[in-house]
Amino acid sequence: MTHQVFFRMFENPITVNSVALQIGGLTVQWYGVLIAFGFLLAVLFGGRMAYKWKMNLDKMVDVLIGGTIGGVVGARLYYVLFNLSAMNNFFDIFRIWEGGLAIYGGIIGGLLGAFIVTRINKQNFLNLMDLAAMSFLIGQGIGRWGNFTNQEAFGGNTTLPWGMWSPATASYITANQGMFAQHGIEAVAGTVLDRAYVHPTFLYESLWVLLGFGLLYLFCRKWRSFSGQLILLYGMWYGAGRFFIEGLRLDPLFIGSSNVRVSQLLSGLIVLSCAAAFIYFTLHFKKNPKPIEGIDYFPGAAVEAEETPVEEDKTEEKEEEVVEETAEEVPDEPNT
Repeated sequence: MTHQVFFRMFENPITVNSVALQIGGLTVQWYGVLIAFGFLLAVLFGGRMAYKWKMNLDKMVDVLIGGTIGGVVGARLYYVLFNLSAMNNFFDIFRIWEGGLAIYGGIIGGLLGAFIVTRINKQNFLNLMDLAAMSFLIGQGIGRWGNFTNQEAFGGNTTLPWGMWSPATASYITANQGMFAQHGIEAVAGTVLDRAYVHPTFLYESLWVLLGFGLLYLFCRKWRSFSGQLILLYGMWYGAGRFFIEGLRLDPLFIGSSNVRVSQLLSGLIVLSCAAAFIYFTLHFKKNPKPIEGIDYFPGAAVEAEETPVEEDKTEEKEEEVVEETAEEVPDEPNT
């Protein structure tokens, strides 16, 4: 399907085709291609970091498979549970190629799948979560552009220069006026001649998480001090961004007939819980510092390594002085 997408700052529209490739009866959507590409980059980065952290790559593959299966199942179940009205029959639950995958469900399912595998393989789960935190941000940052090709996951009306409008956004707003009225949402569809631009929330989230990846990677290189630190920072960073972005969107999942947005509530809870855990474990580490298992970078260990040779040299010097003094004190034996 081809979309003519207008941005407030540009005079001419951008043509966006949601179909990447079509061979006979097989249709490959850009949505799937971009998610797969983001997944591939995340895996490549994770594999590289696992090599640097001296993790067993065979076991990492097991975690990847378990996490992927758990992620897909979790993403679909999360969407289905909070969107049962869209399921016309039992088999609709499995139609993931038509869309309907929730990121939070994917994260929860992926973490659960990875946890089970790490318990079986006797791996350090928190170290893997730190590695996964950076990989998640790469995959999410790329995958969100699939929403752009489908012209979905956008927000309410805006007059900002980067506001977006297309016949698809107008059609969605027109078709969902009943739902908007039920939840107190106001949105105008607009027309080609009188365009009502909307927030490109997919863009906001993509930029937010890619910036988060850069900051998290820098933190990992410079200041990481205990296992689980990065996944807590991920929860705070992504949760904070998603909390505000979710408030702009026109397609949120609500809790029943209330106006409480599921992902917004979950985001707030994640930020608060991760912040509390981060403060607690940071204070605990300062009182009881110790090296991170399976990782070759640890500030305290580096300092000790630099000090050890100096102490050894001093010890050797003292031994030499003792030997010299002993040699001077021993009298020469008379010749016999």
